[in-house]
Amino acid sequence: MNWIDKRKALFLGAFIVLALAAYQLRFSTILGVPSESFSFFQFLGPIGSQLFSVPLGVASVLVVEVLNFALSGKVLDGITLLRFFPMAFAAAYFGFKLSENKKENNLRHKVRHRAILLVPLACMVLFVLHPEGRQAWFYSLFWLIPPVAALWFEKSLIARALGATFTAHAVGATAFIWAFNIPAATWMTLVPVTAFERGFFALGIAASVVAFSTALDAAEHKAGWRLPLRYDARYSLLQFARPRY
Repeated sequence: MNWIDKRKALFLGAFIVLALAAYQLRFSTILGVPSESFSFFQFLGPIGSQLFSVPLGVASVLVVEVLNFALSGKVLDGITLLRFFPMAFAAAYFGFKLSENKKENNLRHKVRHRAILLVPLACMVLFVLHPEGRQAWFYSLFWLIPPVAALWFEKSLIARALGATFTAHAVGATAFIWAFNIPAATWMTLVPVTAFERGFFALGIAASVVAFSTALDAAEHKAGWRLPLRYDARYSLLQFARPRY
């Protein structure tokens, strides 16, 4: 069996093009680093690992990051390199699921299949080890959200989306504090901004899942296509149009 068949490769290519287009739609600058900004890629990037697989989802994020860099004409500097990886970790987080076998859904199974949870926890330690981060240690408490969401709210789409966006946030913020020595006062003022911003990103990720699930559900059940993609029909809006018995 081929590692990836032609149809899946075609859909993966289409997803990369769509994600790259979303990257060009920017809506907010990154506080503390005004030369960089967020884009709608924040909403789309993590869900590739659910549609395809974790390795392909992470790879798609990295490909989009490299293509966006090539299109931007920027010089390859520290900021650019740092921005390549947070969304890849978000995709890795979002793609992992618990087994459908209830006998395996115990705490040991959850931890074994959630190695990605070590990333935000490690970021908490690294953040507090920095002199400025030590003064704003409570800021790193945001990064308890990914493990809490994965271990106790794994069936909630919003919780998974929050976990994904805060995983990306943990990686990015930790890298930025060590790279640019962002002062403690800035992190303190960012607490309410971060809460609003990441909540908004989580809603965007969840909305992307609903949009893709609805479109793929329609393609399979209305058009009769058999798609080589993974999606959860529970999040398809078409479920409300189906007859109930």
